[in-house]
Amino acid sequence: MKDTRATQKDAYEMILEAIDVGIYGPGDRLVESELAERFGVSRTPIREALQRLETQSLLARDGRSLIVASLSHDQMAELYVVRSELEGLAARLAARHATAEEVRVLRSMVRDDEALLEDPAALARANRRFHKQIHLASHNRYLVQQLDLVYRTMALMSTTSLALEGRGCDALAEHGVIVAAIEAGDGDAAYEALKSHISMAFESRLRHDAEQLMAEG
Repeated sequence: MKDTRATQKDAYEMILEAIDVGIYGPGDRLVESELAERFGVSRTPIREALQRLETQSLLARDGRSLIVASLSHDQMAELYVVRSELEGLAARLAARHATAEEVRVLRSMVRDDEALLEDPAALARANRRFHKQIHLASHNRYLVQQLDLVYRTMALMSTTSLALEGRGCDALAEHGVIVAAIEAGDGDAAYEALKSHISMAFESRLRHDAEQLMAEG
C-alpha cells in the first residue's frame, strides 16, 4: 500500500508542476474531482494539496471555488526585487564555488539554447534550467530553497518575458556574460551581471504589460 504522506506530496507536486508549465494559469478554477481524475489519485490528497497551495498564496478563493492566483503589479515588483537580490547572491557564490564541470554545463546551456529562439515555451523551460544550475552552483542549500520558493511564485505570471520580440536573443547574450564572470571567479561581476539580467527581464515585462493596457483601452 502506498504511503499516504507520499501520495499527498505527489499530488502537491503534480498540481504545482501543472501550474508551472501552464496547464493551469491565473484565474483557472481547480476542481478536486477533475484533478483526482487527471492525476490518478483519490480526492483526499488532492484536497490536502489544494489547502497547502492556498496557504502558500498560490491559489485564491473565488466564492466557494479555488482558482490559480494572479499577481498584482505591486506583488510582481516586490517579487522581482527579491529575485534580483537572491539570484545575484547565487551568482556571486557560484563564482567562488562552482566546479569546472558546472561551468562547462552552464556554457553548453547557453550554446544549446540558441536553437530554441523560435520556441518561447521551450526557451522559458531552458531558462529556468539555466538559472537553477546557477542556484546549485552556489553550493548553498538554504539559498537554493529560498529561490525555489521565488520560482514557485513566478509560475503565477501568465506570460514569459522571453516571448517578447527580441528578448530571447538578448537574454542569451546576458546569460553568456553571467557565465563568463562565474568562470573568471569574479563574484562582483557575476552579481551585477545577473542583477542586470533580471532588471532587463522586468523592464521587458513592464513594457509588455503597458502595451497590453493600451491595446485594451
